[in-house]
Amino acid sequence: MSLPVLSALAAGPAPSPSPSTTGSVTPTLQDAQEKATHAASWVEENWSTWLAIGLRVLLVVVIAAILRVFVRRAITKLIDRMGRTAEAVDGTALGGLLVNVERRRQRSQAIGSVLRSVASFLIMGTAALMILSTFEINLAPLLASAGVAGVAIGFGARNLVTDFLSGVFMILEDQYGVGDVIDAGVASGEVIEVGLRVTKLRGDNGEIWYIRNGEVKRIGNLSQGWATAGVDVTVRASEDLDHVRSVIGEVAETISKEEPWNERLWGPIEILGLDSVLLDSMVVRVSAKTMPGKALSVERELRWRIKRAFDAAEIRIVGGPTAAAEDEPVDPAAAVAAPSVFANTESAQSVATAPIPAPAPSSVPK
Repeated sequence: MSLPVLSALAAGPAPSPSPSTTGSVTPTLQDAQEKATHAASWVEENWSTWLAIGLRVLLVVVIAAILRVFVRRAITKLIDRMGRTAEAVDGTALGGLLVNVERRRQRSQAIGSVLRSVASFLIMGTAALMILSTFEINLAPLLASAGVAGVAIGFGARNLVTDFLSGVFMILEDQYGVGDVIDAGVASGEVIEVGLRVTKLRGDNGEIWYIRNGEVKRIGNLSQGWATAGVDVTVRASEDLDHVRSVIGEVAETISKEEPWNERLWGPIEILGLDSVLLDSMVVRVSAKTMPGKALSVERELRWRIKRAFDAAEIRIVGGPTAAAEDEPVDPAAAVAAPSVFANTESAQSVATAPIPAPAPSSVPK
């Protein structure tokens, strides 16, 4: 045997290869210690940066919250001051020409709600952008995407935006409020609810109209300032005008001193004179300045009292321009038609319109 063979036999049998040599290596304690050391060193190197970012975010949130509370309280105090001013002028002559306290309170609350919402949106939105910039996030793509989305939403919901803006300006300008009687063009009635998008009206027959604020082109408010009550009294043309004026003047003086009409009348009842003069009648115009929304009740009360006063003074009220005077004698032959020439069968007109008689048959045989 050769020397290499002997040395191989002396060494003994060769060990079989381990099946785990091709698999994953089991982590050792030394590897875990190295990873922990790297993590600790990474935290030690970056803890100051993360702490600064956290403090900055906390500072932005605290400042935004304090600013929001301060602004909302300032708006609330402003609205309360407006309400106290309305209560101060209520009951005076100036307060009568303005809207009532409840109306001003509702308007103030609506304005305050809008202002508080806008202030909160601006403050919290600005704080959110500042927090994102603190994390070194590029805001340019975000703002560009928001701008494109805003334009798309604006085109898609332009009617909604128009209604909202119209409602905001309507509330700020105090065009009308709850309890007012308005004519909005498309509908008229009493306002029962005012919103930023829709206004609800109660019609004369009890129906409820929902009117979009953006669709209103004109508004006629019948409840602001003062109203005018007008009554037309039609009497015979033969009546004494001085007597008629004195009777209406007594009625006006009486109603001006009685409650609740003395509060509803904001001026003396005026006899404007003759509105029209016809052959058998004349119209006397009576007018008065009243509280807003009370013109119709004042007109009805005036008609009631004038009618009773005229009956007591023996002044007759006629029904209109075509009414006939009651004291004129009625001609009994007025309803009888005039005799016609066609009633006589021997008259020339009857003979001319008679049918042509048929020829008599001939008696000569053929």
